[in-house]
Amino acid sequence: MTKKRKLEQEIETAPEPIAVETSEIRSLRSNLDDIKTDDGVIGYILRNSSSATIDLKDPTKVIDYAILSSCSLDACKEVSALFNLGETKSIFVEGKSINVLSLIVGESSISVFLEKNADWKTVLKKLC
Repeated sequence: MTKKRKLEQEIETAPEPIAVETSEIRSLRSNLDDIKTDDGVIGYILRNSSSATIDLKDPTKVIDYAILSSCSLDACKEVSALFNLGETKSIFVEGKSINVLSLIVGESSISVFLEKNADWKTVLKKLC
């Protein structure tokens, strides 16, 4: 008869990463919170390499707006590279029913979704 031995395994767990919010991100969030109360602003998406903040009036369209945000920023980079424009800071996309203002600020990217009649230039001034 053989004896069975129990093997005890030590499982070392790494501490969960702590999200550190830089002063730049706090400032952007503060500006975006002010902007979202403006007339014609539908909402925004603020992304960096480790997180994203989404604030939209219609939460059922989060995926649609996230795809639009990503595609507009990617297109901006591609057009900039294609025509040797250098580093592009912002792009404005005018659609049939909404407009999108996308910016790159430091390590963060921002997309602000606006109704057709909203003043995007005012939004841009508040973010820069």
